[in-house]
Amino acid sequence: MIGEYGAFQKCLVLLLCIPSFLTPFHMFGQIFISIDVPHYCNTSWIRAISPNLTIQQVLNLTIPKGMDDSLDECSRFTPVDLDIESIIKYGLNSTQGCEQGWVYPTMSVPTLVTEFDLVCDQRDLNDISQSIFMGGLLAGSLIFGSLSDRIGSRMSILITLFIMGFFGTALSLAPHFYVYIALRFVVGAALAGISISIATLSSEWVGPSYRPQALIIIHCANALGQMALAGVAYFVRDWRLFQITTSAPAFLIFFYAWVLPSSARWLITKKKMGEAKDILLRAAAINNQTFSVDILDQLAPEKKVSHRYILDLFKKSYLRNMTLIMAWVWFVDSLVYYELSLHVGDFGLNIYLTQLIFGAVEIPSRLLSIFLLEWIGRKKCQSTWLILGGIMCVIICVIPKEFPIIVTVLAVIGKQFALGLCSMSARVAGILAPLVGMLARYHLAIPMFICGSSTLVAGILCCFLPETRNRDLQDTTPEPEAAPAQKIQEIHLHIGCELETITEEEITEEGPVKKTYV
Repeated sequence: MIGEYGAFQKCLVLLLCIPSFLTPFHMFGQIFISIDVPHYCNTSWIRAISPNLTIQQVLNLTIPKGMDDSLDECSRFTPVDLDIESIIKYGLNSTQGCEQGWVYPTMSVPTLVTEFDLVCDQRDLNDISQSIFMGGLLAGSLIFGSLSDRIGSRMSILITLFIMGFFGTALSLAPHFYVYIALRFVVGAALAGISISIATLSSEWVGPSYRPQALIIIHCANALGQMALAGVAYFVRDWRLFQITTSAPAFLIFFYAWVLPSSARWLITKKKMGEAKDILLRAAAINNQTFSVDILDQLAPEKKVSHRYILDLFKKSYLRNMTLIMAWVWFVDSLVYYELSLHVGDFGLNIYLTQLIFGAVEIPSRLLSIFLLEWIGRKKCQSTWLILGGIMCVIICVIPKEFPIIVTVLAVIGKQFALGLCSMSARVAGILAPLVGMLARYHLAIPMFICGSSTLVAGILCCFLPETRNRDLQDTTPEPEAAPAQKIQEIHLHIGCELETITEEEITEEGPVKKTYV
C-alpha cells in the first residue's frame, strides 16, 4: 500500500549501496599490501670487515646462488671472523638462515611482508591470516544474524559499521602480525554483520517483485568497490596508510544514524506499533501514496509463532536432499570465488589490472542474472553456470603460465559463472580457500583442479533440485504440491472447459490472507 519500490525504497537502496561499496576494501585489501617482493638475507656483517664493497660484491660474497644464477632468498653464508682478502680468495661454504632478517631492495614503503618479514618460513602466515579472517566472517554470521533479529537491521548496520571503521583503523597501529590477525578477525565478523543486515533491511522494505533488482543493485555497488580497490591500492602502497584510507569512510555511521530507517516489519514483531505506524506513514508520503489509517490499526504481531529447528531440515527426505545439495553448491561457489579473488596476482598479468577486471565482470554477471533467472529458471541457470565455471577452472590447469592473458580470461569466466546465481554464504569454504591456494607450491594445477572438479559435481547435483521459477515458496515443511497453474491446466485438459481464477486479499486479525477461486 505504501508502494513496492517508490522514492523511499530507492533512497534506502542507495544508502545501503555505501557499506556494500566499502566492504571489498577489507575483504580483498590484504592481497595488495602483502604482495610478494624480491628479498635476500641481511648480510651487513661483512660491511664491518670491508665497508667499501659494492652491493653486488656483498651479494656475491655472502648469498648463495641457485642453478639459474638467482640469489637464494632464504639463506646466507655463515659469517666468519676473517679479513676480506681471505674471504675473497677462499670463499664461504657453510650456510644458515636469515638470522639478521631480510633486505627488500625494490620496496621504498612498508608493506605487511616487509614490516613483519612474511617470507621464507613465515610466508604461510599470510594465507593463514586470510583463513582466520574468513573465520571472523563465520563468527559474525552467527553473532550478528541473531543480534539483528533482536535489535533490528538498522541498529545492526550502525554497530557493524562502527566496528569496521574502528578496528579497521586500529589495524594501522598493529605492532605485531598476531595483533594484526586478531583485529582482522573482528573486522571480518563486522563485514558478515553488514552483509546480513543489508540484505534483511532491503528485503523488508522493498516489495516482492522488486527485491531481486534491489539486491542486485546493492551487489553491483560491491563490484564497484572491488574496482575502486584496484585504484586505491595502486596509489596507496604504505600498508598503514592504506588501512586508514579504506577504514575511515565507515564513520559515515554518524550520518546514517539520522537517515537510515528501521524496518516496519521488525517494529511490528517487537510490538512497537506506534513507531511502525509513524515510519509507514512517512514512507507512504515520500512515495506519494495515501491509505486509510484504519488499516494501520489492524496491524498486529503474530500471536503465536511455531518454533522450528535446524534438525527439521533432515527429517523429511526431500528437504534433506535439497539441504545437502545446496550446502555443497554454496561451499564450492564460495571456494572458487575466494580462491580466484584472493590470488589475483597469480595469473601472470598486472595485479591491479586483474583486480579491476575481476570487479568489472561481476556487474554484467549480476545484472544478467535478473533476466536469466526468469528466462530459463533457477535450476538450469545454477547447474549450467556451475558446470561451465568448473570447466574453465579445469582448463586453467593445462594452460602454461607463458600465456597469462589466456589464463586470466579463463579465470574471469570461471569467477563469473561460479559467482553468478548462488549464495556466497559458505564461510567454511572461504576459510579453506587461502589454504587451498598454498597447495600450488606442490603443483600449480592442484588449486584449480580442486575448484574445477568440485564445481562440476555441484553443477550436476543441481539437476536434482526442484525448479522454483513462478512458484510461491513454502512456509511449512510438508511435501511440496504442484503449483496452482499446473493444477488448473490439468483440470482443463480433463474436463475441456474454460476456467477463470480470481484472487482476493482479505485483512484478518492474523494479517493479510490471499484467497484464490476457480
